[in-house]
Amino acid sequence: MQPRSVRPAGTWHLVRHALLLLAFALPAVDACADEKPYAPESIPGAVIVSAEEVVELILTRKDLVIVDSRKKPEYSKGHIEGAISLLNTSMRRETFEAMCPDKTAPIVFYCNGVRCLRSSDAIQKAMDWGYRNVFWFRGGWKEWSDKRLPAIAE
Repeated sequence: MQPRSVRPAGTWHLVRHALLLLAFALPAVDACADEKPYAPESIPGAVIVSAEEVVELILTRKDLVIVDSRKKPEYSKGHIEGAISLLNTSMRRETFEAMCPDKTAPIVFYCNGVRCLRSSDAIQKAMDWGYRNVFWFRGGWKEWSDKRLPAIAE
C-alpha cells in the first residue's frame, strides 16, 4: 500500500466555513450597532418639548437652565447656546444643587435624541432631588441639528 500525499485536512473546507460564518455574522453585528434602545416615551413629571418649544423657552424664560447630558467631545462639536455640559453619569446632587439652587427654575435636559438615554437618566436624578419644573427635549441634538437651529462649537 502506498502512502497518500499528506495535506492539511480540509483546508479549503475550513476557509469556506470561515467565510460563510463571516457572511452571516457581519450583518448581525451591523444590525446590533443600529439597535440602540429608545428613550422612554415619557417621564412622569417631565414635560416633553420640541426644538421650537425649546427656542420659545430660551426667548421667554431668563431663568432657564439648559443641561446637555452628552459626552464632552459631542458637546464640544456643537451644543445649544448657554447649555451646561453635564454628563448624566457624572451628575452629583451637591454639584447640581450648587449649579441650580432654585428647584423651581425651569430646566431643559437633552442628549443625542430618541436613541439616547442620558437625558432621561439625568431627569430622573434631578426629579429625585426635588426639581419639579423639568422639560425634556426628547428629540435632542439630532432634532436640533436636523432643523439647522443655531449651535455653538468649541
